[in-house]
Amino acid sequence: MNKHSQPAIGHLIRDWRQLRRLSQLDLALEAEISQKHLSFVESGRSIPSRDMVLLLAEHLGVPLRERNALLLSAGYAPVYLERSLEDPGLQAARSAIDLLLKGHEPYPAVAVDRHWTLLAANAMIAPMLSVVEDADLLRPPVNVLRLSLHPRGLAPAIINLTEWRGHLIARLRQQIRATADPLLAELLTELLSYPVPAAPPAKGKVQEETEPPIVLPLHLRLGETELSLISTTTVFGTPVDVTLSELALETFFPADEATGRALRAIAADLSKTAGT
Repeated sequence: MNKHSQPAIGHLIRDWRQLRRLSQLDLALEAEISQKHLSFVESGRSIPSRDMVLLLAEHLGVPLRERNALLLSAGYAPVYLERSLEDPGLQAARSAIDLLLKGHEPYPAVAVDRHWTLLAANAMIAPMLSVVEDADLLRPPVNVLRLSLHPRGLAPAIINLTEWRGHLIARLRQQIRATADPLLAELLTELLSYPVPAAPPAKGKVQEETEPPIVLPLHLRLGETELSLISTTTVFGTPVDVTLSELALETFFPADEATGRALRAIAADLSKTAGT
């Protein structure tokens, strides 16, 4: 793609500013530049310097991948590397990820990229996937959201599917607002096309007036066992690599003692199987 076919840098900056719901004055004040200069940049009357592009991208919270796109549109080389997790330069990061996943056992944990593609998982994930009916959903690249909500994936085993589906859809919508990623928008369209689970029956006025829980557990049925799990998300604090900036660790913890006992029992069985 030649330079003339790239979107104008001013238009891209304006689009990101509008996506963040900031006025020119708001952004100019945050970036400590004049509103007039910002107006000239957005209108194409002034070509921003490389440092100015990075400054505006920082205050707009533009993801690293899209910062590279902004630099290219202004005629500058990208500054953020994008490498596979298997790249020797990311060996320390990959080792840390594997250590965190392994260290989280006997509880489940996965590493995913910005499109929710499964990159790595600890041993506790396999038993949870034993209920998946469609083997195609488990063939790489595995999309965690598709796997969770597909009617032949984990969805039939999720006891509180209505609430969990709403939780995942809300997270995805928030991610789309933050990144403007068209592939995530396509994924959202696909997920919304899946059958919507019936809402649970009302349990009376007292239940309706109860405050919602602080966290939403995932209630999963594995055969005769029911697991109640709460999840957390961990990201790298100050990444300067596109791959690391888009990577997240999704870790699950038991929401009650019964689930803790069940997970420890599953881990013990896995250990015995591995030892035979």
